[in-house]
Amino acid sequence: MRSIWNGSVSFGLVSIPVKLMNATESHAISFRQIHVADGGRIRYRKVCELDEEEVPASETVKAYEDADGTVIPVTDEDLASLPLPTAKTIEIEGFVPASAIDPLQLDSAYYLSADGIPAAKPYALLREALRRSGKVAVAKYALRGRERLGMLRVVDDVIAMHGLLWPDEIRAPEGVAPESGVKVRDAELDLADALMNTLGDADMDSLHDDYREAVEELVAAKAAGEPVGEEEAEKPEGKVLDLMAALESSVRAAKESHGEGDGHGGDVADVHHIGSGRGGGTRKSGASSKGAGAKRAAPKKEAAKKAAVKGATAKEKQGAGAEKATAKNTTAKKAAAKKPAAKKPAAKKTAAKKTARGTRKRTSA
Repeated sequence: MRSIWNGSVSFGLVSIPVKLMNATESHAISFRQIHVADGGRIRYRKVCELDEEEVPASETVKAYEDADGTVIPVTDEDLASLPLPTAKTIEIEGFVPASAIDPLQLDSAYYLSADGIPAAKPYALLREALRRSGKVAVAKYALRGRERLGMLRVVDDVIAMHGLLWPDEIRAPEGVAPESGVKVRDAELDLADALMNTLGDADMDSLHDDYREAVEELVAAKAAGEPVGEEEAEKPEGKVLDLMAALESSVRAAKESHGEGDGHGGDVADVHHIGSGRGGGTRKSGASSKGAGAKRAAPKKEAAKKAAVKGATAKEKQGAGAEKATAKNTTAKKAAAKKPAAKKPAAKKTAAKKTARGTRKRTSA
């Protein structure tokens, strides 16, 4: 790594020669401006507004413009003559817990490297002291013409320094928060917790710049003469109509992307008895209720089918019973009708027998 600043870290009476190197690098794609008609580069030139002539860098200096419009030149020599103790020194002011540093103050990040073999021992001493204390060092340093605030901490076996904004450079968030009348219900928090648990820990090493990759592919396609811009990206919806439905859908989508759940949304509905997002009552809303309703609809349909079959069977049995009863009555009537008919021949036979006996008696006499 190339150093951008050489100086020393002042740790009490201990001075540690160090080199300052950028700990980060930008992967942003740089563009040039060109004349679309002929492809010529567009360049910016410094032109004096009084004589409208181009001015070389050697003839330009800094200047401070006063409130009344007066311009006061300030040269690099003027700035170098100022009594700035931190011009070549990172002056440690004290130590605080890392939690005492507001992340809003964090600025650029640098690595500090021991400058030379003699600097290795005091460098290691400061590093291990910071590691064992669990604290960070707050320091002042000067870079690019101004004094800055910094924080020193241990990263692996290296001392890193984060540039910090001065406390008075942090703006108060006045008028930024939502109105105080907004209330968040427990059911919504339960779903938000479920979504956070489903998404799990972020894998920081796997994150990358999708937009930069898309720009690189675009440039490569244009360089190869391939058509571009045929597919139009889907525009995200700008409104969330139902917060609960959106949360439920997010939980279900997260579970599916992580290979969890059955994709029907039943596990979402089990998180909590969800209150309506419009106040009052409890309901299961959104896509979740569709999934849960599908599960409930199947048993209802089966029950309806069974009831229909049972009713039909009962009707059949009732009809069969009626038929049997009718047949039984018909048989009884026929039997009743046949009995008298069976007795009449018997009566005739009895009368015939009596007549025969009477005849025999008269003959014998």
